[in-house]
Amino acid sequence: MAKIVCVLYDDPATGYPTSYPRDDIPTIDGYPGGQPAPSPKAVDFTPGALLGSVSGELGLREFLESQGHTLAVTSDKEGAGSVLDRELPDADVVISQPFWPAYLTAERIAKAPNLKLAITAGIGSDHVDLDAAIEHGMTVAEVTYSNSISVAEHVVMMILGLVRNYLPSHQVVLDGGWNVADCVARSYDLEGMHVGTVAAGRIGTAVLRRLAPFDVKLHYTDRHRLPESVERELGLTFHPSAADMVPHCDVVTINAPLHPETEGLFGEKLLGTMKRGTYLINTARARITDPDAIVRALESGQLAGYAGDVWYPQPAPADHPWRTMPHHGMTPHISGSSLSAQTRYAAGTREILESWLAGTPIRDEYLIVDSGQLAGAGAHSYSTQK
Repeated sequence: MAKIVCVLYDDPATGYPTSYPRDDIPTIDGYPGGQPAPSPKAVDFTPGALLGSVSGELGLREFLESQGHTLAVTSDKEGAGSVLDRELPDADVVISQPFWPAYLTAERIAKAPNLKLAITAGIGSDHVDLDAAIEHGMTVAEVTYSNSISVAEHVVMMILGLVRNYLPSHQVVLDGGWNVADCVARSYDLEGMHVGTVAAGRIGTAVLRRLAPFDVKLHYTDRHRLPESVERELGLTFHPSAADMVPHCDVVTINAPLHPETEGLFGEKLLGTMKRGTYLINTARARITDPDAIVRALESGQLAGYAGDVWYPQPAPADHPWRTMPHHGMTPHISGSSLSAQTRYAAGTREILESWLAGTPIRDEYLIVDSGQLAGAGAHSYSTQK
C-alpha cells in the first residue's frame, strides 16, 4: 500500500465554503489542439468546489483510503520540523500545487528513500529538483493544460488592468473619491500597442489568440517556432530571442517555464533595453526576473507597470519588496487556481494516481521526468543542469 502526502494551501479565513456563487461550471471535454481533458475512472467531488485547499483534499481521500492507501494532507511545508518534512521519509508520492509548492529539493529527496512519484496538481514542476528526481529514479508528472487557459485569461486581465490604470481607479471609488484626472493620468488604450510573449506554448499562444481582437501588433519568441499558418492567422512577428523582441514592445508577457536558460532573464540589462514605459506581466515564475531590478525599473519609470502572479518564495514574506513597489498589480498566485481549473487539475491528479497505482502508463503529455530522463511535456519544455 502507498503513502501519499498532499501539500495544499490553507482553507479560507472564514472557513471552508458551504455554498458557492454559482451552481455549476461549464464542462470542458478537450483543449485547443485536440488534447482531451482529464479522464479519471471516477471522481468523488462536485465540479466547482474548492478542492485546492486543505479541506478539499483534491477530492482524493475516499478513492485512496478505499483501496487501503494512506493520505496525509497539510499546508505546513516550510521550516525545521514542518509536517511535510516529518511525513517525507516514508512517503511514496508527494502532490502539491504551483500556488503552494512543496519544494522537493535534492536534500529533501535524499531523505525520502521511498519517494517514487511527484505530482503537480496544475502545471509547472520547477519546485521539484528535476536533476535530483532523475538521479533518484522518480517519476515527475503534472496535469498539462488543465489550467493553461485559466492563466491566459489572467494575463489578459492584468494587461488591461495596468494599461487602463484599473486598480488605482477602483481604489478611488473605495476611498470615496471622484477625481477623474487622478485616474486617467496613467490610463491608455491597448489598441495599436505592440505586445510580445516570451514563450508561445499553450499559455503564450492562448494569450496571443485572446489579444488578437484588440487590434494590437503581436510578437513572440520561443525555442520552438509556431507553424507559419498560425503566424499568418494571428499576424505574429517572430524574434529569435527575448533580447531581440523586447525593444519593440509596449507590453511584454512572460509565459516560459523556469529552467537554467530563463532564470534571471529579466534583470537590469534586459530591462534597460525595453522602451521606457513598457508594461511587464509575469504569470510564469518569479525567478525568471531579478526582483530588485523590477523594483528599480518601476521606481525610475523604465517600467510603467508590473503585474505578476508568481513570487519567490511562495508564500511571499510580508516584507517582500513587490508588495509595496509602485504601479504594480500583484496577485498571490491565483491565476491557475480558479474553481473551474481546480475541477480539471483534481481530476487529472486522480487520473495520474489511477495509472501509477495500477502500474499502467501515465499519459505521455503529463510526464516531466520518467525512466531516468526528461520525458513527455518535460522534454519539450525543460532543460536540466546536466
